[in-house]
Amino acid sequence: MQLTGTVRRMLLMNASSTIIFNYIGIFVNLYIWEQSHRIFDVAWFNLIMFLAWGFSFATSSRLLTHFTTRLLIQITAVCGGLTFLLLTTLTLDNRLLWMAILATPVGIMWGTYASTQNITLSLIGKGKDFEQYFATASIVGQVISIINPVISALVIQWIGYNGSFMLMLVFVTILMVVSFFIPKITLSDQSGTVFQSISFRQVFSYSALRWMVPSCLAAGVVLQFHNLFTLIFTFSVSGDKLVIALLNVLYTLSTMGAMLLYRKLRVPERRWLVIGVVAMSTGFLFPLLQVSVFLVISNILMTIGMFYFGTVWNTEHFRLISKHSAIEQARLLIWREWLLIGSRVVILVWILGIENLHGLPFIMLLLISIACALAIPFFSKKAREAELPAPANEVHTAGA
Repeated sequence: MQLTGTVRRMLLMNASSTIIFNYIGIFVNLYIWEQSHRIFDVAWFNLIMFLAWGFSFATSSRLLTHFTTRLLIQITAVCGGLTFLLLTTLTLDNRLLWMAILATPVGIMWGTYASTQNITLSLIGKGKDFEQYFATASIVGQVISIINPVISALVIQWIGYNGSFMLMLVFVTILMVVSFFIPKITLSDQSGTVFQSISFRQVFSYSALRWMVPSCLAAGVVLQFHNLFTLIFTFSVSGDKLVIALLNVLYTLSTMGAMLLYRKLRVPERRWLVIGVVAMSTGFLFPLLQVSVFLVISNILMTIGMFYFGTVWNTEHFRLISKHSAIEQARLLIWREWLLIGSRVVILVWILGIENLHGLPFIMLLLISIACALAIPFFSKKAREAELPAPANEVHTAGA
């Protein structure tokens, strides 16, 4: 299917930001991990980041009632620049405060970007556009995930972390330039404000939407377990930056193989969703074997599963959300993000108490994550059923 010019420009913005986010996701977390090799430190950094993310997502949605998405991407670029400047200049004796200060602009950057992308997609997307966008964005992301980690690792080995932080400022500048060419989306022409009528009951006003709530809460648990522990498992295999980069390339190539199957095989979306959560759940179990090769296999399965899950799950949600007015979509997206972040934060607080990958706290979290993953297809099925019109023999007249 031919992509529209607007979607192509969105993909260009996505590519520019993915380079920055990919670097932060791997090497800023690795930079923090290398200081003490504690799960607590990485969890604390991500906890503060997601709190800032949730705040900035809602704030950005409100800003769109006065400004356009271009300003929000410019704010994203500024926060990215601030992050890398702080990494090169800020030193504090209080390590928790130092990590919190670093995590705040990262969270604002990610939350602002997520708000911009989600609202833009929900307003301009139509039907198959969502599937095309998420699938194509995944391809772009996978290519970046192959090239970016290796180049970044080589740069770090050559000129150190500070040199690589300064190099990332180049990509921040590119994102700033791209911001002037993306669609000018705004909510200023909508009646009412984003935070008017944003109560839970008013936003989730019918059954199909209400099934999004447990789906988002469960997905937040799964996403956080996947995102944090794929990093921890990789860092546990090797401390060599180039090896870590090459392992990420391996995970990316595995995902690209899964993507080819997704495009070639005529399998219904709901089955891909089941395949995705089963692959992730299986991957969650491998770390219990406490052998490096199984940590790698775990990450391969989790990454493949996340591709299938992410493509189908996001597509289903955006199709449902896009049926509403622009201001209603903004409210739904804010609640969706808050639900995801809420469960992520709860899991991160739990992870603060995890010291290793074989204790009871980790095993309990693993089992909860598997249960949440396996529940998501059920929630999706109930949401689809709730969208269908009631059969004629179930329609009753008033007073019947």
